[in-house]
Amino acid sequence: MGDLTDAIEPTCECINGTGLPAVLAREASSFFLLENHWQLLQEATRELIAVAQSVSIKVTAEINKSNKCDPTVEYWQDEVERILAADLEEDYNKLECCGCFCNCPANLALRYHLGKQIVEKLEQVNRLINKVRQFTRYGYTPAPEKVEERPYTKTIGMEPTLKLLHKYFNDKTRSIIGILGDGGIGKTTLLDAFNNDLMKQCRSFHVVIFIDVSNSKKLDVVAIQRTITERLGLPWVDTDERSRAKILSRALSQKQFVIILDDVRKEFQMDVVGIPTPNIKNKSKIVLATRDETVCSQMGAQQNIIHMKILDEDTSLDLLKWNLGTEALNAVGTEPIIESCAREIVRACGGLPLALNVIGKSVAGLRNLRDWKDARKAIGTDIGDFHGVEQMFQKLKYSYNKLDKTVKECFLYCTLFPAYSSIRKKQLVEYWMAEGFISADEPWRGYRIIKKLLSACLVQSTNSDLKVRLHNVIREFGLWLASKDNIFLVRSGQGLENAPSSDQWEGPKRISLMSNDIRSIYISPNCTNLETLLLQNNPNLNSLGPNFFNFMSKLRVLDLSNTAIKELPDCDQLVLLQHLNLSQTPLTKLPEKSSVLRELKHLDLSVTEHLEETFDNCSKLLNLRVLNLFRSHYGIRDVSNLNLNSLERLRFLGIAIHAEEVLKELKETDPLAKSTHRLSLKHCEGMESISVAGFNKMEHLEELYIESCDGLTELIVDKDERGSSHLQVLTLWELHSLETIMVQPSPHHFENLRELTIHGCHILKNISWVASLESLDKLVLSNCDGIRQIVVEMRNETNKMVSELSNKREDYPAEIERGSSYSVICRNKQNIKEIGGIHNEFPKLRSIVLAQLINLESICEARILPCLESIRVQGCPNLKKLPIKLDNNIPKLRQICGTSDWWEGLKWDEKEMRNRLDDFFIGYVAGSQ
Repeated sequence: MGDLTDAIEPTCECINGTGLPAVLAREASSFFLLENHWQLLQEATRELIAVAQSVSIKVTAEINKSNKCDPTVEYWQDEVERILAADLEEDYNKLECCGCFCNCPANLALRYHLGKQIVEKLEQVNRLINKVRQFTRYGYTPAPEKVEERPYTKTIGMEPTLKLLHKYFNDKTRSIIGILGDGGIGKTTLLDAFNNDLMKQCRSFHVVIFIDVSNSKKLDVVAIQRTITERLGLPWVDTDERSRAKILSRALSQKQFVIILDDVRKEFQMDVVGIPTPNIKNKSKIVLATRDETVCSQMGAQQNIIHMKILDEDTSLDLLKWNLGTEALNAVGTEPIIESCAREIVRACGGLPLALNVIGKSVAGLRNLRDWKDARKAIGTDIGDFHGVEQMFQKLKYSYNKLDKTVKECFLYCTLFPAYSSIRKKQLVEYWMAEGFISADEPWRGYRIIKKLLSACLVQSTNSDLKVRLHNVIREFGLWLASKDNIFLVRSGQGLENAPSSDQWEGPKRISLMSNDIRSIYISPNCTNLETLLLQNNPNLNSLGPNFFNFMSKLRVLDLSNTAIKELPDCDQLVLLQHLNLSQTPLTKLPEKSSVLRELKHLDLSVTEHLEETFDNCSKLLNLRVLNLFRSHYGIRDVSNLNLNSLERLRFLGIAIHAEEVLKELKETDPLAKSTHRLSLKHCEGMESISVAGFNKMEHLEELYIESCDGLTELIVDKDERGSSHLQVLTLWELHSLETIMVQPSPHHFENLRELTIHGCHILKNISWVASLESLDKLVLSNCDGIRQIVVEMRNETNKMVSELSNKREDYPAEIERGSSYSVICRNKQNIKEIGGIHNEFPKLRSIVLAQLINLESICEARILPCLESIRVQGCPNLKKLPIKLDNNIPKLRQICGTSDWWEGLKWDEKEMRNRLDDFFIGYVAGSQ
């Protein structure tokens, strides 16, 4: 067949030379060169499959960041699936079996039609491959919805109250509305349903914000401000509460808002957290739920109070039935005695929706009369008038008792956290592994337990897939259970300044004093049963007594993160300790006998900025799975000290390195390189250049922090030859010799970079490459004297290059893409060249922070910035223009922060632009931030 093809090719050229229409020449080519086209199609198909896999990885990365797939990419993926589904191999094999293309008319016809199909498919495959080069993004961050949907719970029996709430809400004279009722009566369910109703009805409002107000003694202002900030789509401003309140108040004042406050236990001034008082003029609304009528009056809802009532027996039975499985529901409906048992259970729940829902889930699988009688006996009799939650706990205990032992322990563990706080699932699972509830090799079992608790209504979902929370009544129920055996001492989030007395420590297995203001603990408690001690988030806790750990031989979890602890007492007795968190503390050294912690699996020493000594780098702690020294002052300075190969079980390594030789060794050391998730480089003397490609073996590296490496002059960001890089956060801090950052054309090791911070790099001048970072979400530049322009515009240079190339090659002009200011892509048949390499213009950039850039004159020319929400400028006296014009689309802009003098001194190409942006400006006094 090869000889035949060689003979036919000149024939095809002859056909083209006769002047026949191109379509005829094309059809002749498809007939005579079928085998060649088939081979080309096979190669192109393999390339398309590889490209599609690469695109799928990038799309998955976007979805994992809670982004949505770009519609263009999604359409491309559908096209690829359709093209690949059209299989021509069977027809080709059939033709090939014939041995000769011309032995009968049927084979000639088959060859003719198949040849056309192969050529058409080859063109389609090549078109799809070329199309990928035009993609500028693979996902996008959806704008915050006006209303964020809440978890759905059936509102059986609440319809009249919900209708009354809508009536009050639609009354223009009512601005603050109060919902009054006891715990467990359904206030949260009512507010959830009302919130979700507003998804259809809230056309006149800009935003609806649902806030779970902490019921601790000390109002959690920061948590409330964070919720408001996230719902407004603003970047978090890391400053004091009062300044943040002013920013939020100004932002909310520009909107018609609805704020729903759930479980307000004590009156608070709304302007303290940044909520403007709603009134008839601004048409905004506040709906609050509380157990205390006095709070309604104090918060301004005294004339607009809606009283929640318990459900009657028939409605309660309906709610119970709604939770039942099919067989249990049929049994209640057909067996009078079983219905009688169900009614007694309903009466025992006292008409409280929370109890009915939890108990309903527990009896959902009951089938026979004996099971129902046992349930009725366990749950008890009618509690009569309801005066609190104590009686309801007896009923909820039935649901708790149906859990297996491990799930019970895991549920009770959730009560250690402050009321209404969100709890990170990962943190729970890490604690549970340390406690031995689940195996360290099977963390997935922990997430399965969380699903069971969600199904049993004992924990609740949040707006984040990464967190859960407890309803305050369920939390109190859990603490009530623990109090029966005196196994818990929980004082988390209560504003304590002093720790409980020594005698209160003696019985409990778990003690939680997190999120308080305790200063010191000078006791030596006799707590031989203690397994968990949570002291994190006591920022002023600076010392523990010298004998503090003497009687804690069973301790498995110790969390002292975000405290002021400088030194740990002797820990000889902590021989069973599994989980030790000392991150973000001023700790100077580990205890000399820390090697006794032989069972330790999780050690977090990240951001310990004063740590000098870890005693043999923890290399004798052979069971370690997590060792985090990221951004610690303690760093590995000598290759001989990189003695972590003995940690054969290590799965997560965060490390600080202070010498180039150590970095070289780590990059080539398996499995340490593979275990490295976070890496900080500091004081690496003599290191002049870093090539990011050298980190290829660190396939899980997520964060890189380079600080005070005075000899470093260049950072080279190479093409990523092995696929998608995981690097998401990069910080360059006080690099006084850094001159150059060279970023290769995409794909490169920065293609998934979300946060970039450059500080104190005074001779660095050109950072135009930031415009090519497809995933960049936040850009922070500060104290960089050499930067005059963030993006140096290259339009003139590019156009000149295009002109020169056009004069040299006749076939360039039709193929040159002139649309980008940063790149020119020239294609000549199968030859593809990239000039420049920056071809994306901030497609996902959400926040820009510029501080103390004394020579900065320009950010970039005005352009479309589709995701930009915030610009913050401080100490940039020469920055006189912003990259914004009337005809540019910046739909998400919410905030421009700076001094009033700077704002007044800005220059505008269009007079209307200043007026339009004035509402977004938030001023502060110079030096106040």
